[in-house]
Amino acid sequence: MNPITNAVHAGLARGAIELRQTMTNGQDLFGLLFWPVIMVVVLIFMRNATFGSSGFMLGTLALPSILGMLISFNGIFGIAQLLSMEREDGTLLRAKATPNGMVGYLVGKVVTVSGWVLVPFVIVLVPGLFVVGDVALNTAGAWLSLIGIVLLGMLATLPIGASIGSLFANPRGVGFASMPIMGLVAVSGIFYPITSMPGWVQGIAQCFPIYWLGLGMRAAMLPDDAAAVELGGSWRHMETIAVLGIWAAGGFVLAPVLLRRMARRESGSSVAARREKAMQRAY
Repeated sequence: MNPITNAVHAGLARGAIELRQTMTNGQDLFGLLFWPVIMVVVLIFMRNATFGSSGFMLGTLALPSILGMLISFNGIFGIAQLLSMEREDGTLLRAKATPNGMVGYLVGKVVTVSGWVLVPFVIVLVPGLFVVGDVALNTAGAWLSLIGIVLLGMLATLPIGASIGSLFANPRGVGFASMPIMGLVAVSGIFYPITSMPGWVQGIAQCFPIYWLGLGMRAAMLPDDAAAVELGGSWRHMETIAVLGIWAAGGFVLAPVLLRRMARRESGSSVAARREKAMQRAY
């Protein structure tokens, strides 16, 4: 077995261990489950509301959109937070010092964050199917479409998160970066159809993957006539695949460059300096 293969296997094992630790640690589990539970409560309150005169239930339209938001937000900020925290505490430096350690490290992070994406996804999906009506996941094709858009969404968002995480030396910087992302969530048709928003807002939202993930989820989960409330009255399948594919391709080109740059800058002195600053803030 060659060294790279060994590193990949070690990364897979490390990711599985970290994910198991998350599921058995009360504080981590609370952080993972808090927002999904809140989203289920939101769906309960929305289930009887309708969107204008369309006759479509607002909760039905919101469920797939919320699932798309969870994929994008957890995918981006899960790995960004991990990279920045482990850069600050020296974990990244230790990985860099190990032969092929960065390969195993990144594989492990992808496994861990994928779990952080999929667990909240299931927690919202399963009760959501009972809370709202008119969800069209009643064929194998619909489930395959759902799985496909989830995988494509993860491919589009994880590299973005890795790129963001490589730019900040501590988790506080990543926290500030979440503010514009939350703004994008607000204008991307997650909780209310984007057709009710001004044209210039629609244009901005369509430049980013959050809107397209929500649209792709709605296309997979809702009946065909629900496309009437979308832009152009269509699910725009090809555009969804193209935009998410472009974000995925761009991320996989940019993220390795930024991660290599970040790794080259890591040293014992830089880690010690960040620790000292962190301790000064604590006191």
